Amino acid sequence: MRGRKLTAALASLALVAAPAGAQPAPVGINAAIRNKVEIRGAATNRVRPAVLRERVMLNDEVRTGAASQLQILLLDRSTFTVGASARIAIDRFVYDPAARSRSMGVSVARGAFRFMSGRALGKPAGPVTVRTPVASIGIRGTIFEGVVGEEAVRIAKGEPAVGGKIKSKEDEASLIVLRGPGARSQGDTIAGAIDVAGGGRTVTLDAPGYAVYAPRAGAPTIGPFRLSAAGLAALQALLRPPMQGGGGSHTARNAALVGAGVIAAGVLGSGLLKGKKKPKLPNPNQPPNGKQ
Repeated sequence: MRGRKLTAALASLALVAAPAGAQPAPVGINAAIRNKVEIRGAATNRVRPAVLRERVMLNDEVRTGAASQLQILLLDRSTFTVGASARIAIDRFVYDPAARSRSMGVSVARGAFRFMSGRALGKPAGPVTVRTPVASIGIRGTIFEGVVGEEAVRIAKGEPAVGGKIKSKEDEASLIVLRGPGARSQGDTIAGAIDVAGGGRTVTLDAPGYAVYAPRAGAPTIGPFRLSAAGLAALQALLRPPMQGGGGSHTARNAALVGAGVIAAGVLGSGLLKGKKKPKLPNPNQPPNGKQ
């Protein structure tokens, strides 16, 4: 019953995303917030604290703190997790629930992120592209993680396939890893892959645990290589930051972690979501923030 209600709510929210108008269209909702997360509104250009269950609009910029996280539940039931010290925006989102298709584009200026395809559409669902300062990632129905900036450089230096002699730019470098399921998966899972293009070279990742590193603009991508356990742990620390103690009203108000079914299999882990209720999706006919 809850699954049907969630699907219906997402579908009705999608209907208001379709018409073109002066106001940005909604692409999903804030499904989980940890520590300091802010949104720069595309319509107002104002920065405000992120609010649980608030709608995410096209071209809104998500800004997270050093130990912070936001999970966005998208209209097609995909999830996009924004990790520590990130700046991202969903700048293209076309979703047709009747045709079971979508087209999506995300720009990541810096920080850690994770994308998990939803099962609502099946395959093929339509193109999803994530762009970093030095790479373009084409996604084919799978789960992948990445980090842009100085943390990407730090992790890459510890990888034997990269090492410390590669010249990297700390405001451009991008590390991308496929988490799966990949083409070699067995059973009834839907296999997927990602294509990482940068510096005139495209690398396809179709086996979970393999990564690509793009050190700077114009430099060829390095990989594929298996990301070490230490490298994966470092990336997970950016995507799963610890809860900050104490804090003012902003931290306390946004400390709760709330799951929505598909999120339980995501970065937060099912244990953190135990006993939590699924988020109640906003009324699509109500203006953002409940203002008339």
